[in-house]
Amino acid sequence: MSFLQALDLAAVFVFGLTGALAASRAQLDIVGFIFLACLTAVGGGTVRDVVMGRETVFWVAEPLMIVSATLAAFLVFFTAHLLESRLRALEWLDAVALGVAVPAGVGLALSMGAPWIVVAIMGVATGTFGGLMRDVVCNEVPLILKKGELYATAALAGALVALGAVALGLPNGAALVACGAATFCLRAGSMLFGWNLPVYRSRPPRS
Repeated sequence: MSFLQALDLAAVFVFGLTGALAASRAQLDIVGFIFLACLTAVGGGTVRDVVMGRETVFWVAEPLMIVSATLAAFLVFFTAHLLESRLRALEWLDAVALGVAVPAGVGLALSMGAPWIVVAIMGVATGTFGGLMRDVVCNEVPLILKKGELYATAALAGALVALGAVALGLPNGAALVACGAATFCLRAGSMLFGWNLPVYRSRPPRS
């Protein structure tokens, strides 16, 4: 298994856990757990592969991805009741998954010789679209749209860190590690310390 495949597998499993946690909060049955886990796990990577024109979408080429997401669903189904706060666990697991999925998207785009802006967009798409689909299906405000929080911004910053590292001559592997670390640290900082972007505030019209 290549480094990029390992990143995809790790992202699939952790995002699968978050999808299953969302299912537990919605009190779904085991089929609902599996559906949400798989949707969340492969959503971002599927968008990436379709946009990049890959011959075969990653989870079709390697069914172990779906098996991994399904195992995540079963694991959460039998253990979610042990968690003190499933929402908090979901948010932290989502941050970990973001830190893995963004470099997976960046790495694939780099390997296909994509322009830098496409590399950055693929990193963001791979990291955010699965969680976006999960939250929309569960009728929750998507994490990517939470007021001022660093989410898509963290993903974009991580992708730009990878591009900068490659431009400085670092190997792709080291660049992707730096990408994941930057993405996770920014997202974690937003959750722990309230790092955020300024939000638009409406003002009364001038007379």
